[in-house]
Amino acid sequence: MTDIESSPENLDSIEERLKNVREVGNQATWSLSSCKPGYGVHQLRDGSLDTYWQSDGHLPHLVNIQFKRKTTIHDVAIYTDYKLDESYTPTKISVRVGTNFNDLQEIEVVDIQEPSGWIVIPLKDINDKLIRTFMLQIAVLQNHQQGRDTHMRQININSPVQDKHISTAEFAHFQDKEFRMFQSIR
Repeated sequence: MTDIESSPENLDSIEERLKNVREVGNQATWSLSSCKPGYGVHQLRDGSLDTYWQSDGHLPHLVNIQFKRKTTIHDVAIYTDYKLDESYTPTKISVRVGTNFNDLQEIEVVDIQEPSGWIVIPLKDINDKLIRTFMLQIAVLQNHQQGRDTHMRQININSPVQDKHISTAEFAHFQDKEFRMFQSIR
């Protein structure tokens, strides 16, 4: 179990981290265990910190993210604000991965105390390697002040950026006379 606190000092590390990752949540299908009308997936993914998903029902509250292909996940970033949401703010979050609903395995449980801002949950397996998965599930297990429903303002799923430098220099050394005619453009 990990304790995470959001703080302004983390802003520099978040900006640095964003250079090495890209958001891949738009490549997935999102579903929720429940939501109040007008407070669903669209609000969770609209990019605005003023809107939010509000669950409707008993704990645990689930956010299911299913990818069409196996995807490498670097981290999950969740935006919550205790000052605005109070008892609706999560205090314990579980992250599970698998190929479908039937084989999900819990890889991270996070305790959060009065968060205000982005909470970044790095995802690695027991061998300290990045997670590759078809499905990711975020479960809210507990809220502040024993609240029943939960608010999450935004969720980003980040994948590592892989720079692949492609060069034709290694292919440009032609030996035959016929090929050398096309080695350069006139």
